[in-house]
Amino acid sequence: MMNNSGKTAQARHDRRTQALLDAQFELQEAKKHAVLVVIAGSDGAGKGAVANRLYDRLDAHYVETLYYGAPSEDERLRPPFWRYWRDLPAKGRIGLVLGGWHHAPLLDRATGEMDEDEFKTALADINSFEQMLIAEGVALVKIWLAADEKKARKRLEALREEDGALRRPVVVEWDEIDTKKERKRLAKAGLEMAEASVGGAPWTVIPADDENQRDEAAAQALLEALTRLNAKTGKPTAKMTPAGKAPVKFPVPQLDLSLKADEATYAEELDALQDRLTQATTGKRFRKRGLVLVFEGNDAAGKGGAIRRVRAALDPRQFRVHGTSAPSDEEKARPYLWRFWRNLPRRGHVAIFDRSWYGRVLVERVEGFATETDWRRAYGEIVDFERQIAEDDFAVVKFWLSISLDEQMRRFKAREETAIKRYKITPEDWRNRDKWAAYETAMAEMIARTSTDFAPWTLVEAEDKYFARLKVLRTIVARLERFD
Repeated sequence: MMNNSGKTAQARHDRRTQALLDAQFELQEAKKHAVLVVIAGSDGAGKGAVANRLYDRLDAHYVETLYYGAPSEDERLRPPFWRYWRDLPAKGRIGLVLGGWHHAPLLDRATGEMDEDEFKTALADINSFEQMLIAEGVALVKIWLAADEKKARKRLEALREEDGALRRPVVVEWDEIDTKKERKRLAKAGLEMAEASVGGAPWTVIPADDENQRDEAAAQALLEALTRLNAKTGKPTAKMTPAGKAPVKFPVPQLDLSLKADEATYAEELDALQDRLTQATTGKRFRKRGLVLVFEGNDAAGKGGAIRRVRAALDPRQFRVHGTSAPSDEEKARPYLWRFWRNLPRRGHVAIFDRSWYGRVLVERVEGFATETDWRRAYGEIVDFERQIAEDDFAVVKFWLSISLDEQMRRFKAREETAIKRYKITPEDWRNRDKWAAYETAMAEMIARTSTDFAPWTLVEAEDKYFARLKVLRTIVARLERFD
């Protein structure tokens, strides 16, 4: 029979459970935010139990467990953050994260595989990732379960059979750490990680020795986060330029659009460049690398034709072309870069983006689909995205194909008059001509803010299609041949 103290505790438990369900329902109905609950801490502190208790108190239809152990073979062939981007839940859903993005840096620091400077760099990458998620409407609830080390180890030992196997499923993260020195380094690294957390993603440290108090504290942390989210009215409105301050103007790159290829030698040079591209992407060195190609430019500038000449030199098993259009409902339910992260290639493969993540600072900026706050933030997010790709041994090669307004008109009319090309011209293409100056302004700022040493822009004079195709191939081949 339950005493008064037990009845009071049960009543609090029931009230909090009801509040959680109400808050989760509101989250799911609004579909403005997703929630990631990161559950980490000492082995034996009850990480798996906390996740299970939260499941018991929520509608499981809108909850998913995201567990990350050692990377699979496919995951090792992609940038480290790829698998976390791939699994992001849609808005309205809650993800319970076990073994998340913090795990590998902490483990490597504890075991001495990572020095202090490398660890600081890893923490900076984590902060960038988390801040990007928060800016895109993902709430982070980061829980660190702190248990007395001896008690936690006893709990684990009590669950082991004589052969060391666990009788019940338990989340074990730190099996590789088996010395006192390594445990001290792990504790120090964990403290540094907590101190380095910035913005809206601090760690909540929960004592784990008392299971009931632990579970209630974790539930309360989630409830508080859901309550804050549901109190929000949505994304910020467009940020206006302060009165009296003119917006920064970037000069539009001036290209010599009169440049032409020698038609007499075009076919021979094209064939030679394609041969070099084939060799560069089928050699042994390329198996440990990868290639990401980005094609942007004026409408009718010849992106498709240039891509076809690149594609012809690649093993069809080795590449994929991603045509980027307006985001689907599935894509709009997640952070902007999600659909591009999930389409990154494995090492030894090529991804070709016909239009790309630059849509946020081009079409979404010009057409008003993104607020000024969103598209201005995107410059830094894009540079960080490309840096991570490049640091993982992928060449990032970006092209802007440029033609004149008069040449675009000529090509538009030619498309309308050619039966097999009519699908290439749409009313939107004609409408975009009226915004030529706005697109030029957006392009100039994009080039200035996102051309980097690791992912520079190549501006292609595309008035002559032959010249443009050869320049594109020449640029890719030169980049791969000096890729080390």
